[in-house]
Amino acid sequence: MALSIQSNMASKAIQNQLGRTNNDLSVALERLGSGFKINSAKDDAAGLQIANRLNAQVRGQEAAIYNSNNAMSMLQTAEGAFEEMTNIAYRMKELATQGANGTNNTSEYTALSSEFGALSDELTNILSNTSYGSGTKLLDETDGKLQDAVTFQIGATGAETLEVDISTQLGNITTAMTATEFAAGFASGDVAQDQTDAKAIMGQVDTLLNAIGAARSELGASMNRLDHSINNVTNMMENTQSAAGQLMDADFAKETSNMTKQQLLMNSGISVLSASNSTTQMIGSLLR
Repeated sequence: MALSIQSNMASKAIQNQLGRTNNDLSVALERLGSGFKINSAKDDAAGLQIANRLNAQVRGQEAAIYNSNNAMSMLQTAEGAFEEMTNIAYRMKELATQGANGTNNTSEYTALSSEFGALSDELTNILSNTSYGSGTKLLDETDGKLQDAVTFQIGATGAETLEVDISTQLGNITTAMTATEFAAGFASGDVAQDQTDAKAIMGQVDTLLNAIGAARSELGASMNRLDHSINNVTNMMENTQSAAGQLMDADFAKETSNMTKQQLLMNSGISVLSASNSTTQMIGSLLR
């Protein structure tokens, strides 16, 4: 190669290599600083698109788990109310059975009727005032949330839903509570008639218990399904996060090694560039 002042090809080649080395060093530093292998679309356009879809799915799954837990809490609130109604109905069954016995007199029927009426009022109170969250009534006959079918979003896609419908069971509970003898209790004032009322109430309480049991059974089945759904969505979310991490997360061992390599290349390149630039000085010495 001829000695030339106008062109220093060795210097230009080294400068180009230094530029590439500097870019690679910047990429390594950026990845180490952010913790991500893909920091912009130019790093991996296809990988970024896939990772974005995976991350969107993860966000949806996180929200679905939140939804499912809220749904579980709401159904547990309703089931707790039904549990207390069951306990009340048990006591009503005892009172009705006592009232059906021929040993009672008017004063005893009055006492039985008083307690029965108080229990009946509490059943109505539970149905009217059981609520969840910010005052959302669940069982009220006019505006209760569960008086109609409720659809819960339990997954990251529109098809992943759970419908809970206990409207029929709630209607049966209301019907049982408003039966003539049940609503009146032991209130006729006639001892013979009170015993007859008590026997009728025994059957009506059994009907009420069956209606409450059916509602609790439906809620229990839905809560079991929610448990399985939460477990499944959690499992999917973990695996989806892992897949996104494989695409997005930086390998610190690899990037640290790459950074060290590029730093060494930068140092050696600068030294060689300095040496190549001294060629012009050597040519100048020929003119002396």
